[in-house]
Amino acid sequence: MPKIKLSDTAVETIREVCKTFGNKEGELINVLHQVQEKLGYLPAEVQEMIAQELNMSVAKVYGVVTFYSYFTMIPKGEFPISICMGTACYVRGAEQVLSEFRRQLKVEVGQTTPDGKFSLSCLRCVGACGLAPVIMVGEKVYGRVSPQQVKQIIAEYQEGCSSQSAKTA
Repeated sequence: MPKIKLSDTAVETIREVCKTFGNKEGELINVLHQVQEKLGYLPAEVQEMIAQELNMSVAKVYGVVTFYSYFTMIPKGEFPISICMGTACYVRGAEQVLSEFRRQLKVEVGQTTPDGKFSLSCLRCVGACGLAPVIMVGEKVYGRVSPQQVKQIIAEYQEGCSSQSAKTA
């Protein structure tokens, strides 16, 4: 994988976040959360710099990043779409909903559309089993989603409008 060059702004952001937490190894998860929030993702180069700033091994930083599903090493889209694949959602058709998102967006799980607008992922449970199947677009929850609603949900974000007719929780 080609190495990316961190911008001066990214380098300064990482240093500031680490300093905010006293450059302490015990604050690694807090640092990772804040850096990801500011930069969008945690590529190897960012992890290396965090390790350097917190005076710890890159392997330890990488271990934490890969252990927790919240962290990502690839950029997410402006509108990250997550399909719940928990038991209730799966039984009620989440797989077909996922297939329709893949078809409409022309991306696989873990990928981002070329325009950077959408990324697609699966998760285990959002705790809204009564609304199965459930998807999330960013922090917005959509319940009882059918494959027929996928095109409309995507259009809502492509057009940038906030109204929608799908049921939400």
